[in-house]
Amino acid sequence: MPWPISKTDKKELIKLGEKIKSIRKAKGLSLEQVANKIGKDRQSIHKLEKGDFNPTYLYLKQISIGLDIDIAELFVDK
Repeated sequence: MPWPISKTDKKELIKLGEKIKSIRKAKGLSLEQVANKIGKDRQSIHKLEKGDFNPTYLYLKQISIGLDIDIAELFVDK
């Protein structure tokens, strides 16, 4: 069973998901397009964007490849 996520951690996951969604939309990509590029299903990308999924480093690396960005962009506030 996974550990409970604190409110602070949940806010961080939501912030990360919003960042991913913003980049995806700015690039004109659909959930399906990103999912197909990295071999994931649309639902897992959607959960990530909503902050309902705590991704591993390797998952984030795949997302960055699918979005054609450096992984560091996911953590930089602009």
